[in-house]
Amino acid sequence: MHIWLRRALVIISLAVLAWLIITSQQSLLMAKIYAVISSVAFVAYAIDKAAAKGNRWRIPESTLHALGLVGGWPGALLAQTLLRHKSVKREFRLIFWITVAINLLVLGWLLSRWQ
Repeated sequence: MHIWLRRALVIISLAVLAWLIITSQQSLLMAKIYAVISSVAFVAYAIDKAAAKGNRWRIPESTLHALGLVGGWPGALLAQTLLRHKSVKREFRLIFWITVAINLLVLGWLLSRWQ
């Protein structure tokens, strides 16, 4: 994926997330939920990166994707960038961005039901 496309996806995704949270009546709750799940996702990526370097048991990719799907994708994205982990594998990145899109769509739908 070209760097400009990746940057555009990051900016658009974070902007949509911010808009959904800010316009929600549950904005503080949503921000806290995303912060907690993102922290868990970041730590999971860090553990997986260390395991990959040490040739130890790895966290399954499906688990990393599940964390992103339930709202941990900002932390996963940060880990991919800072730790340079899971940032090259094309299939993983494609599934990752699909989970981001699904998460944002579901969040938008849920928030529209609460208001």
